[in-house]
Amino acid sequence: MASTHVQILYHCVWSTKYRDPVIRAEVENDVWSVIVGVGRHNEIEVLKVGGVDDHVHVLVRVPKTMAVAEAVKRLKAGSSKSLNENRVVSSCRFAWQAGYGAFTVSSSAMGAVKLYIETQREHHRASTFQEEYVKLLKLHGVEYDEAYLWT
Repeated sequence: MASTHVQILYHCVWSTKYRDPVIRAEVENDVWSVIVGVGRHNEIEVLKVGGVDDHVHVLVRVPKTMAVAEAVKRLKAGSSKSLNENRVVSSCRFAWQAGYGAFTVSSSAMGAVKLYIETQREHHRASTFQEEYVKLLKLHGVEYDEAYLWT
């Protein structure tokens, strides 16, 4: 075969530094727009972004030559830099927590994941970020040590 064809989707999740609730409803669209722009600048296709005050969910398609770790690093670093330069979150110096979750998504499940990301505010009326994150880890069969999960 003369060329390479790749379709890998990731549902990525990460939190604000110390899980501080700084992504208020009035700035969330600006935060999401920054993440989309950083993705575009880095050839990372952001298919959906959403979240609540203390964390973000991003559905992405990364270039075939880029590891998911590099994609998330670029999205987090680029967005925090832009958010601080433009003072989008004026209450503090904005930062993301170290670490993230990245889960593969089949093309057939893309619509469901997009809907899940769109409805984060409603979803979190009934559950915390920590509960949701543990549920995602278990759903995807990811082993973890509870003692180190939130440090």
